[in-house]
Amino acid sequence: MADLHVNLSGLQLSNPVLAASGCFGFGREYNEFYPIRQAGGIMVKGLTLEPCAGNPTPRIAETPAGMLNSIGLQNPGVDAFLSNELPWLLSQEAAVIANINGHALEDFEEIARRLQGAPGLKAIEVNISCPNVSHGGMFFGTDPAMAAEVTRRVRKHTSLPLIIKLSPNVTDITEIARAVVSEGADILSLINTLLGMAIDVKTRKPLLARKVGGLSGPAVKPVALRMVWQTAQAVDVPIIGMGGISSAQDALEFLMAGASAVAVGCASFVDPLAIPRIIGDLNAWLDREGFAGVRDVVGLALR
Repeated sequence: MADLHVNLSGLQLSNPVLAASGCFGFGREYNEFYPIRQAGGIMVKGLTLEPCAGNPTPRIAETPAGMLNSIGLQNPGVDAFLSNELPWLLSQEAAVIANINGHALEDFEEIARRLQGAPGLKAIEVNISCPNVSHGGMFFGTDPAMAAEVTRRVRKHTSLPLIIKLSPNVTDITEIARAVVSEGADILSLINTLLGMAIDVKTRKPLLARKVGGLSGPAVKPVALRMVWQTAQAVDVPIIGMGGISSAQDALEFLMAGASAVAVGCASFVDPLAIPRIIGDLNAWLDREGFAGVRDVVGLALR
């Protein structure tokens, strides 16, 4: 059997296939299909300082090759996560990564401070790239100076491995990547959703109440793959690649493009067993092709 273990700047995981934030909740529903500890890690639903109801409905729309969402960071708040969700996740032996969001710079700092020392928490993923909120959100991730400032502030308040989640809605993603790495990012995750919309031709109105939302699913994979490939050549930190991954072949493309791990999002909506299926198929491919471990595949397309 090939060795699937990965070490991402101190974030040690049993395999490189994670559950992407926003597509897995806090794992309770998926645990009814398989033991969620099988995932390499679980990036939990995005957390804000206070409970958030999210955007008005409708906030989900299908597209021919993916989905649009404008959920708006609905979540119970960081304190409820620490009291209710984290203990349950740890009881399932899951590797937990907290995804944090803020409407202001101070929000990111305070959430990081509250998470510092939380028993069992593996890492923090900072979402500076959400396109579905009116204040903060993607604004922090499209300006290199602001992205760097968020990273610097969070870094002051946590000793955990720090992941910064990058937005594809920029001209040059490597500029943002360099900026956050310079201020202490240990790992990068990319990409978040692409900004998009859909219109109902019968009503002559946008399908989403907020008009625009984040596009995810198979349609974004070529864009995500290109951005991972570019970023892997620009910075010297591990990358978690995401965007349209629904098979082991998809995962391998991201690994060969320079990602050290991958995260599965929309595919879990279509197939609740997507993550364990991809892990099994990835292991089988590595064995069949004679690779001793997943690390041997990382960056092959860059050489």
